[in-house]
Amino acid sequence: MSDSNIDIKEFHWLMDMLQTIDVGLVVLDREYNIKVWNSFMESHSGLTPLQAKDNNLFDLFTELPKDWLTHKTGSVFMLKSRSFMTWEQRPYLFKFKNNRPITGTEEFMYQNITISPLVSPDGNVNHVAIIIYDVTDIAANRNALEKANLELEKLSRTDRLTQLNNRGYWEECLSQEFSRYQRYKTTCSVIMFDIDHFKKVNDTYGHQAGDEVIRIVSKVLTHNLRKTDIAGRYGGEEFGVILGNTDAASAVTFCERVRQQIEALEVIYEDKKIKFTVSLGISQAVDAIPDYVTWLNQADQALYASKEGGRNQTNIFEHK
Repeated sequence: MSDSNIDIKEFHWLMDMLQTIDVGLVVLDREYNIKVWNSFMESHSGLTPLQAKDNNLFDLFTELPKDWLTHKTGSVFMLKSRSFMTWEQRPYLFKFKNNRPITGTEEFMYQNITISPLVSPDGNVNHVAIIIYDVTDIAANRNALEKANLELEKLSRTDRLTQLNNRGYWEECLSQEFSRYQRYKTTCSVIMFDIDHFKKVNDTYGHQAGDEVIRIVSKVLTHNLRKTDIAGRYGGEEFGVILGNTDAASAVTFCERVRQQIEALEVIYEDKKIKFTVSLGISQAVDAIPDYVTWLNQADQALYASKEGGRNQTNIFEHK
């Protein structure tokens, strides 16, 4: 007998053992009729061994992945070797509810599966044993760790005050967008803008009022973004926006919409009304730009032109 096979004589001893341990055991014939159904399967399915025995597995459990399972078991019958499935590949085979109190956040039981051939004395394989291991605790811990890592990653790239991307992550995105432009020549524009006379807001109303103004600006900006646009707080009262598939003229439309909405705002802080405006600069990517830093500087120069021109306006960097 090879290591990958279980002799049918030994199986009766194994079956007695598997009735009492915390794993599921199902034995199927070649027509997928159930021959063995242990106490684990009874506990989680609600079907007693008497109710399950000699019934077709797919008739009792219509939600099973029939094509996948018949392919897996077909290989076991033919090759006389075991087959395995982990919860990372497929979360479960049988859709059993998770009833473990520790991992109660998981709706269904995560399972590892082993499918083994049962070799009869004449050397034929007419039955397979499916063993189901409840690995919900392991999966839940892994999922919780991955979720925590994702949250930490998000925190590391998010500006705390505005919930926009922070400067470091936003510049990474800008670099990637410029690389895409260089490779595919896709139209794209970058916007830099800041709040006019922001120091006066802080000096007049206090830094907490200034923070509230920054939060309000970020909300207006977020409301106007498409899913593909990438906004970030560049520093202090300055913001950046990456507009993919957008030329300078379309970027002006975006900027003017944001500018006009902000101009119409009136922030109330401690019964005081605060009015403010923003100035914006745009640079569209062109072949003459050597790198993303130059691209960003051009948008900054356009922003400076808006400031010099009287503020509360949008300017485009003119490429020579």
